Amino acid sequence: MTDSRTKPGPGSLRVDLFTREYPPEVYGGAGVHVEYLARDLRPLADVRVHCFGAERDEPGVTAYPDPAGLAGANAALRTMGVDLAMAAGAEGTGIVHSHTWYANFAGHTAKLLYGVPHVVTTHSLEPLRPWKAEQLGGGYALSSFCERTAIEAADAVIAVSAGMKRDVLTAYPGVDPDRIRVVYNGIDTTQYAPDRGTAVIERLGIDLNRPSVVFVGRITRQKGLPYLLRACHELPPETQIVLLAGAPDTPGIAAEVETLATRLREARDEHGVIWVQEMLPKHEVVQVLTHATVFVCPSIYEPMGIVNLEAMACETAVVATATGGIPEVVADGETGLLVPIEQVPDGTGTPVDPDKFVADLAATMRRLIEDPALAARMGLAGRRRAEDKFSWATIAEDTLEVYRSLL
Repeated sequence: MTDSRTKPGPGSLRVDLFTREYPPEVYGGAGVHVEYLARDLRPLADVRVHCFGAERDEPGVTAYPDPAGLAGANAALRTMGVDLAMAAGAEGTGIVHSHTWYANFAGHTAKLLYGVPHVVTTHSLEPLRPWKAEQLGGGYALSSFCERTAIEAADAVIAVSAGMKRDVLTAYPGVDPDRIRVVYNGIDTTQYAPDRGTAVIERLGIDLNRPSVVFVGRITRQKGLPYLLRACHELPPETQIVLLAGAPDTPGIAAEVETLATRLREARDEHGVIWVQEMLPKHEVVQVLTHATVFVCPSIYEPMGIVNLEAMACETAVVATATGGIPEVVADGETGLLVPIEQVPDGTGTPVDPDKFVADLAATMRRLIEDPALAARMGLAGRRRAEDKFSWATIAEDTLEVYRSLL
């Protein structure tokens, strides 16, 4: 285990970041956020990172395995056990900052134990993901408890979009709106930049002579992949559908996506659907995004959607659902096109009229596929917007200002 107390940073303020994900074990947007936030905070403060999983070699990073005594226990209970160990490891901190419910309990415990401010960044909210009960069973009540307790007691809540701030106030109406600050997710536009190479494209069997629609994401209810697979039946027959999609949340969603993908393959030619289920390295995803005609984000719940920024930085036009924080990232008609959605007010994000949503999604994708010049212009505009509005250096400075306001 790497000892996070061995490497002081350049700043006088010690900040301990609590997160489930940290490189190389990154599965979603929250892990990406913490990776780059930590990098750009280090010149400004003494940053320690506490994460789950295997030992890391990076100085100032401590990883915590599941407690041996909780082997075989409910996953949420094991998470709480890791959180207690993380809180113990943060002795001497000046401020703690937790990300997602997986680490919120660690932040709240450290706040009580050491009498320091606790900042929570909300990347998603448990009340708006009720399908997680499929994955966690009784543990969903525990994950909800961890999140609710931490957010309601936090000294500051960072929302990754104005849409997320509204969601926090809806889910937790007892939170003082003045304690919620909006600090966007960011993008590293040096790492996410157009890659005109073709080695990855050729290895995956993507045909550059055909228009392509690309999806990148985990197979979860919130990412809306089943709606996309239905919508793709309405795309021009020459369109190639490229799915970089894996890590299903549950056997149920995995089976549903497999069935829909099989039907789509049967309806198109032999190479009309390319499905890559393993997680590709970042640089390979960049090359796939660069060569896409359209990147599509059919999410029904997305507090911000870093993946849209990644596509924009690769000069790719985006088609995305007009939900959550996505409209704050994708400039409709400029860097891409937004798909309207009316959602059931039960927290699931389910479209009121699923067939209409699927039809609108198909029509919007088709508009850009049939007008590649428009798609190219939107891709260039997306790159400019990513560079101008979403730099990690700015986000680190804004986050530091939140910390200083609490001291």
